[in-house]
Amino acid sequence: MMITRPEMEIGRYHWMYRSSRPHRYHHVPALRGNVSPLGIQGCFECCIKCLGGVPYASLVATILCFSGVALFCGCGHVALTGTVSILEQHFSTTASDHALLSEVIQLMQYVIYGIASFFFLYGIILLAEGFYTTSAVKELHGEFKTTACGRCISGMFVFLTYVLGVAWLGVFGFSAVPVFMFYNIWSTCEVIKSLQTNMTVPGDQICVDIRQYGIIPWNAVPGKACGPILENICNTNEFYMSYHLFIVACAGAGATVIALIHFLMILSSNWAYLKDASKMQAYQDIKAKEEQELQDIQSRSKEQLNSYT
Repeated sequence: MMITRPEMEIGRYHWMYRSSRPHRYHHVPALRGNVSPLGIQGCFECCIKCLGGVPYASLVATILCFSGVALFCGCGHVALTGTVSILEQHFSTTASDHALLSEVIQLMQYVIYGIASFFFLYGIILLAEGFYTTSAVKELHGEFKTTACGRCISGMFVFLTYVLGVAWLGVFGFSAVPVFMFYNIWSTCEVIKSLQTNMTVPGDQICVDIRQYGIIPWNAVPGKACGPILENICNTNEFYMSYHLFIVACAGAGATVIALIHFLMILSSNWAYLKDASKMQAYQDIKAKEEQELQDIQSRSKEQLNSYT
């Protein structure tokens, strides 16, 4: 059978303009699971995907940092107040002898307020930075873009966290000093109790002189406590609470140091990730540019070929 010229033109018309072809309806198979026919994921898949975008390492470090700072600031503030009360009642009855110490302790309490506020904001910022640089966020929000400003900010966080970690090492060492002092007083009280039980040496000869620690001057009165008086001091609620609160504050400072070291490792890893991502981004930009130029060349060549034909 021969095909005439009009039939060839009609076939060419249908081939060029697909909208003129008759529509065909195909059966769409039913989708299983929680995925809708429009391709929208269900609630379970969205929850799993969101959980995959959580920076768990940064979250753990943030919780540890908040807990450590809260323990150090809260317990340290109450323990300092109890220490002043013990000094005023038993070791320095004259207000002028411990006036400087009271001012220093009050200043330290104000510093504690500032530390708590600063680390609350800083922990949130580091957690947000962890969300930003998590690889799962790239899958959630499409193509990941990084800039020189973002890499600079990540590097600044690494440096600042390193400085804060070194500073908190000093704070941890400083918080161990009152624990050592209270432990010496408590151990002396235990020795007095054991001597009273064995009746070997009178406990009045065993004393604790606070002046030797340098927290009150040498002319402070009485400056020391001996025997039953020292034992009564150890049995007071102020001594018991202050001693244990200083221990908890020291533990909180140690937890904060661990949290900052954890943050430092996370930030270093994130900075390296941003550096690699920037290189990959530059490579993809060059590749996309080359592909676009190749497509332009091909389109121009097709146009020239069509003009010749």
